[in-house]
Amino acid sequence: MGAKTIEKIKTYNPSGFREKFLGEDNPIHLLFKSNSDHFFCLEIEEIMQMQHPVPPCKHSCHTLIFISSGQHVMKLGSQEYITTDNEIIVVPAGQIFSLDNVNNIHKGYICQFHPDILIGKYGSREMLNEFDFMKISGNPKITLASEDVLNVSAVLKRLHKEYSETTTANLNIVQSYLIALFYEMNKNSVKSAKSISAAEVITNKFKELIHQNIKTHHLVHYYASLLNVTPNHLNKSVRTVTGKSAAKWIDETILLEAKYLLFQTTLSVSEIAVQVGHEDQSYFSRFFKKHEGISPVQYRKMIDKS
Repeated sequence: MGAKTIEKIKTYNPSGFREKFLGEDNPIHLLFKSNSDHFFCLEIEEIMQMQHPVPPCKHSCHTLIFISSGQHVMKLGSQEYITTDNEIIVVPAGQIFSLDNVNNIHKGYICQFHPDILIGKYGSREMLNEFDFMKISGNPKITLASEDVLNVSAVLKRLHKEYSETTTANLNIVQSYLIALFYEMNKNSVKSAKSISAAEVITNKFKELIHQNIKTHHLVHYYASLLNVTPNHLNKSVRTVTGKSAAKWIDETILLEAKYLLFQTTLSVSEIAVQVGHEDQSYFSRFFKKHEGISPVQYRKMIDKS
């Protein structure tokens, strides 16, 4: 990482973060050496100056955070995850996430990479299906067995070296180490098919479907028909696995998509309403205020002033 980039990150001021996020000085963008790389791997200590709360947003790259010492709190979708010593959290590309408590990480790595890197020369989409933690509906948190910590640390150290000690990262090397890293992680995360209940299978498929269709379809019976089950059966399965109804999941996903658009785009509230499937702006505003206690306009102003 060049001296100018380090200096920009050190002087980064979280005030007016939304404006900076939308501009060229987004601190994450600064970490990519070129538009063709779309990859970085850093020790967490190197970017501690960037740590600040982040409202709901999403990225076109996958993000992996390994905590070797300390604690990290992140929301993926509407679910909060606390990651601590020898644990990994994965944020798949396109997943909405937010950060509140960001000051307790002491050691570890953060690695971000574009999905195309994983396909590249040696990969395939079929291979990626083996990694549950890379799916929107999967379990994003991995607790490493003690015997696997050194192996994972060694791979991340090598990725860090490729990023920090080369002018342009060799993406064939990056891809090879990422694949090796994923298989190391898979030993600690994958479930056997026998251990996954029918309700979990339906719920995971439902989560994937609402992620894909939330901008156009908001009714439980639509998703039930896609899954070839009754709305009642879908609702019972989702509630059994998650403790929330299918309708609640749909509402929370609409709300998260709206928050992301309010934070990460310059779209007007009426345009955002259409983006989340509400043609009537006044209905969308009432929906938003019912769940958040403030209007979409007030939410955006609150972020701008933070």
